Amino acid sequence: MSKHHSHPDIVKRLKRADGHLRGIIEMIEAERPCLDIAQQLHAVESAVREAKKLLIHDHLDHCLDAAVDAGPEESRRSVAEFKAITKYL
Repeated sequence: MSKHHSHPDIVKRLKRADGHLRGIIEMIEAERPCLDIAQQLHAVESAVREAKKLLIHDHLDHCLDAAVDAGPEESRRSVAEFKAITKYL
């Protein structure tokens, strides 16, 4: 299976979210206000959700293209994988 074109962007997004999450841990340890922490957690949560959405949509595009070009057995396998990944949407 080849690497999807969105993977480098997803890695960048997740590394940014990881750094942000580390900052939130420091905020908690420094006993910063809960409202500030909640806002930052919401931002990290949104960033991870968007990275997941990008990964899934790119995979579906890749998977469906492969299914169109494949034989019946490979197409069935691609459809099964499509169904499995949609539970993460």
